[in-house]
Amino acid sequence: MTAVDAPAAAIHPSGPAEVELACADLPPTLAWFTGVLGFRVETIFPAEDPQVASLSGHGLRLRLAPGEGGAGAIRLPCETLPPAAERVLSAPNGTRVEWVETDPPVEDAPLAPRFVLNRQADSPAPGAGRAGMLYRDLIPDRQGGRFIGSHISIPQGGLLADWVHFHKVRFQMIFCRRGWVRVAYEDQGEPIVMRPGDFVLQPPRIRHRVLEASVGLEVVEIGCPALHETLADHAMTLPTGRTLPDRDYGGQRFLFHVAAGAPWTPAPESASAGGGFEAQVSAMTAATRGLADVRVLRPAGADGLSLPPHDRELLFGFVLEGAATLHSHGVHALGGADAFVIPPGEVWSLGAASSDLALLEVRVG
Repeated sequence: MTAVDAPAAAIHPSGPAEVELACADLPPTLAWFTGVLGFRVETIFPAEDPQVASLSGHGLRLRLAPGEGGAGAIRLPCETLPPAAERVLSAPNGTRVEWVETDPPVEDAPLAPRFVLNRQADSPAPGAGRAGMLYRDLIPDRQGGRFIGSHISIPQGGLLADWVHFHKVRFQMIFCRRGWVRVAYEDQGEPIVMRPGDFVLQPPRIRHRVLEASVGLEVVEIGCPALHETLADHAMTLPTGRTLPDRDYGGQRFLFHVAAGAPWTPAPESASAGGGFEAQVSAMTAATRGLADVRVLRPAGADGLSLPPHDRELLFGFVLEGAATLHSHGVHALGGADAFVIPPGEVWSLGAASSDLALLEVRVG
């Protein structure tokens, strides 16, 4: 085993790690870091003609030394940002220093509604993500950057190398299509097990950890905004030992929808069309204070359903089981794991639905 291959557990640091920044002329750079940024000197040598200095401050340990390396960049978080013209500084050695918000707010990208048809058979191979998860992109255009949809699978199953983390999001839900997955959530009691048809609303910043999955797990995830941060929380252990079902997380409540035993009722659109489809509704609207709505549609005596125009930011559909024909921007045959997005203001319909069709429908905004 080489040093490069050695496991981290075999390494025993004897002091704080340093980041080295190239510095050909130490005195002005040292004076700048200590005088302007408030770093303090830890070591400096040689005494008669200083060339190398180690500094500490703002949770960093820096080493200024001659060399071929780059001058680097440093991001310093702060609660109150200085004026825009003063947020980016340059040290005498060329190091770029940028003041950034400690906890910037979630910002939505401008919405650009477009029709999307995403067939599993035409999709590229899933990409590798966190903790052994494979990701298939369901909304490649991101609707302008506002939404992301992923078909996530874990082919091998077993215990997962996940850690306690949270997401800076406006909306995020996970729907289980195949297999099962065990997840622990902050202040929501013991870990839950999601099975086919179950889903969770993951409110903004709720800490969670994926613990274990069955072989062949498949879930569908919808999130907003499309580009959002995942942050580790190394200080928290899950479960927390508390169960707070009414806890508010950024204006939303945690929701665990269990499909088994949840009632099916006639779809409202079926009433005007003479019946024929039913829906399993959820408490998503209440949990998100009206931001989102989630339901599963299935035939109940008919093979088609016309749906009126919507006025939401997103209407996303995913075929969980069976087959149907989508009438929107043409006529499109749909099979299992195919997905689509219907822009606002457009009529759409389903036809030639197989008796085992199950369609996940998510509306947001």
